[in-house]
Amino acid sequence: MSVLVNKNSKVIVQGFTGSEGTFHAQQMIEYGTNVVGGVTPGKGGTKHLERPVFNTVQDAVEATGANVTIIFVPPAFAADAIMEAADAGIQVIITITEGIPVKDMMTAKTYIKDRGVTLIGPNCPGVITPGEAKVGIMPGFVFKTGRIGIVSKSGTLTYEAADQIVKAGLGVSTAIGIGGDPIIGTPTKDAVELLMNDPETDAIVMIGEIGGNYEAEAAKWIKANGNKKPVVGFIAGKTAPAGRRMGHAGAIIGGADDTAEAKMRIMRENGIHVAESPAEIGSTMLKALGKTVNA
Repeated sequence: MSVLVNKNSKVIVQGFTGSEGTFHAQQMIEYGTNVVGGVTPGKGGTKHLERPVFNTVQDAVEATGANVTIIFVPPAFAADAIMEAADAGIQVIITITEGIPVKDMMTAKTYIKDRGVTLIGPNCPGVITPGEAKVGIMPGFVFKTGRIGIVSKSGTLTYEAADQIVKAGLGVSTAIGIGGDPIIGTPTKDAVELLMNDPETDAIVMIGEIGGNYEAEAAKWIKANGNKKPVVGFIAGKTAPAGRRMGHAGAIIGGADDTAEAKMRIMRENGIHVAESPAEIGSTMLKALGKTVNA
């Protein structure tokens, strides 16, 4: 089992023939991801990167059986792209686009709520199951196969966490970059729950940022459900002045519990092992697993 994407996922790219879509689709194909085609309205019936191009997501699904999409559509049209994918029966929608208006995302999230869809993002690096599928913009070489799941608001820290896990002699089952916008499809708790339920994930790295309450909600859920797997947490923004939030993270500031120190305290209170810096993620995970930390 894997979380969200694997070698059997049939992936399409919305915004396939644009510069971003082209570049990252090529990277995904080279990684071995099963990219079965893409969507660019008006270019249906052509080929791009040796894959078929379709005018609509529905056309792509009917022709290829696609069940995962990655969206590189410009911000003004990205919410419509999300809703179109949901209408076509796509099960996992990964939205890379940043700068989608909050009002548009509120509409899209409400629209897909009862359609059995998992939305990752927007403004995220995507999802990777190492050795099987990379549906995103992350550098695939950083991620090595293993049994540690990663959930992160930050794209850069997703890569850093994977690197530290690999340096510790471990590897990654699935890494989920949830995105840092005010309205995202899958908050930290929901992503953690996916990994908690994955039999091929033994432990989880949970990376958050100052601003919002996603990490606190996840920490409380983890304890309420019996701390079934070790979780290592890290909060970016420890040195930020009070009341500030991470630059790209649109999460709303909600009070005293929004500081990095407060979030780390809440994590500790709920049985989560806290890394004081990104460089300590690997060693903290080894301790959480009861393994020897190399000097």
